[in-house]
Amino acid sequence: MRRLRTHKDRPAIVLTAFGTSTKAKVTYDAFERQVKEALPDYEIRWAFTSEVIREIVNRRLEKSGASERLLSLQQVLANLQAEGYTRAAVQPLHIFPGEEYEEVLSITGVFPGITVATGETLLQRWEKMHEVVEIISADFLAPGEGCNVVVSHGTPTTNTASNMAYMGLDRYLKVKYQNVFLGGVEGVITREEALGAAKGCAVKRVRFIPLMFVAGDHIINDIAGEASADDTPWSVELEDAGISTETTTLEVEGKTFYKGLGFFPEVNKVFIDSIKHILEEL
Repeated sequence: MRRLRTHKDRPAIVLTAFGTSTKAKVTYDAFERQVKEALPDYEIRWAFTSEVIREIVNRRLEKSGASERLLSLQQVLANLQAEGYTRAAVQPLHIFPGEEYEEVLSITGVFPGITVATGETLLQRWEKMHEVVEIISADFLAPGEGCNVVVSHGTPTTNTASNMAYMGLDRYLKVKYQNVFLGGVEGVITREEALGAAKGCAVKRVRFIPLMFVAGDHIINDIAGEASADDTPWSVELEDAGISTETTTLEVEGKTFYKGLGFFPEVNKVFIDSIKHILEEL
């Protein structure tokens, strides 16, 4: 059977993301368009690492009668192999080299029957971190306008490599800017640190800057949402302290979305350069 199957000359590209159950999935569409413009001759597939997200979205798709489904990385690689692909360039769209990235490496490092090259996360190298900060700084409020809180996801475990990157980014922002503070939804760089610093700003205005590829559930609910009996969003805490808040947004086809990193063409180029590099390896 293997001898009869037609093998593909080019490797496939597998864009690997955590996933989102929100309408912010349009971020992925914007990124895919940019990838296709840069690499028009390659097959592009998507894999999603969050089992919870896959289950939520796939239930919706099934209920709506749609035939498409979100697939895991293992499923995508198996499908490519069955279609005759012998090589795959897997590009994670994770921001930090944390638990999700380690899971991707554990899959691609041992997947049988297909040669896989795996790209790096966005902030895996210090020079890339500095480059991304420069890109998103275009959205920062100036010191005379207010303060900025850069919102990252964080990691719950102490032994994950991304903790070093979070602490390094925190230090870099404090040295470079007097009015920019890093906060994490969880992990070593805390909400309390970021909001405590923001409350001390002379100008009582704070802008939240998502440091996530997709500004989805965490930004919509944890940061800019409405207060409930179980939770107080970051924006509500600051507004209760007399500080006005806002979160960066942009318009896509007449609709407003919170501005994740995937809406920055310059950030996407960093990922695309990584894809080009691993394609050369293959």
